[in-house]
Amino acid sequence: MLTVPREHNALAIPGARPGSELFIHGHGPGGKPRTSSLESPIMLLTGHQSAIYTMKFNPSGTLIASGSHDKDIFLWYVHGDCNNFMVLRGHKNAVLDLQWTPDGSQIISASPDKTLRAWDVETGKQVKKMAEHSSFVNSCCPSRRGPPLVVSGSDDGTAKLWDLRQRGAVQTVPDKYQITAVSFSDASDKIFTGGLDNDVKVWDLRRNEVSMTLQGHGDMITGMQLSPDGSYLLTNGMDLTLRIWDMRPYAPQNRCVKIFSGHQHNFEKNLLKCAWSPDGGKVTAGSSDRMVYIWDTTSRRILYKLPGHNGSVNETAFHPTEPITGSCSSDKQIYLGEI
Repeated sequence: MLTVPREHNALAIPGARPGSELFIHGHGPGGKPRTSSLESPIMLLTGHQSAIYTMKFNPSGTLIASGSHDKDIFLWYVHGDCNNFMVLRGHKNAVLDLQWTPDGSQIISASPDKTLRAWDVETGKQVKKMAEHSSFVNSCCPSRRGPPLVVSGSDDGTAKLWDLRQRGAVQTVPDKYQITAVSFSDASDKIFTGGLDNDVKVWDLRRNEVSMTLQGHGDMITGMQLSPDGSYLLTNGMDLTLRIWDMRPYAPQNRCVKIFSGHQHNFEKNLLKCAWSPDGGKVTAGSSDRMVYIWDTTSRRILYKLPGHNGSVNETAFHPTEPITGSCSSDKQIYLGEI
């Protein structure tokens, strides 16, 4: 890929303060041409008081939201000094998961305080509190199209469906086990849940029943994400595998088409997330060995194993349009790096 040098092509001088480096214009470390519009090839974002469990780029790639054990959600600029410009406060416990709505106007967050909350990004105000779960809410996911729906997964053994325009949950799907990861299908007519029993369940929302169970993980599922084209589901498990499942209607019986390994889970039992690159050609996952792992989807090869963090890497994410990855960790830090 040919990269056109940009205005901000720069080389950070070692020892400069993170987030406000001194620059020599031209190229990155080792004289390599810069590939993104980040101020520096690696940016460090600090400010959270405790472990960071979740981070996501907004759909346009200009902002990051991060959620922490300190109960706060921080909003950061991706460009310039990557300043933290807003804090969303209201949760009474850690923020375990957060998601941007598809139009980027709201953030949905999930917490062990048994609530989900919706926040207006422009004002920083909480616009909705969803409090019907009876235990920790581990995961949340907005629908990609259609009405503004959100699904949540909880330790109370249920996934709940919410319509952001209505009061209360519009549907509850009862499982026997704690639900630690949830996602919508592309058409928003099904939801996927993963949890303590190691299985991925596909729920038909019209019939409110399990239409398919995907077996293969040997331990708890900690994260899941639907591929950008909606055809495949990526799951991360404590069995130290990342799996891709073919979710197309007429896929063969064994839907697990790829298994990736290398990353670690440990005694902390953090719900390590996983993510697709925008083109579906790469996948990434957090790891308890403090590394950011990125695999090539086709060959299953580890392309990058990126150091830097001093604690469990709990979530990693790809920028929607540029070759940038973000990662957040129990070390209270977020890194943005060019790949």
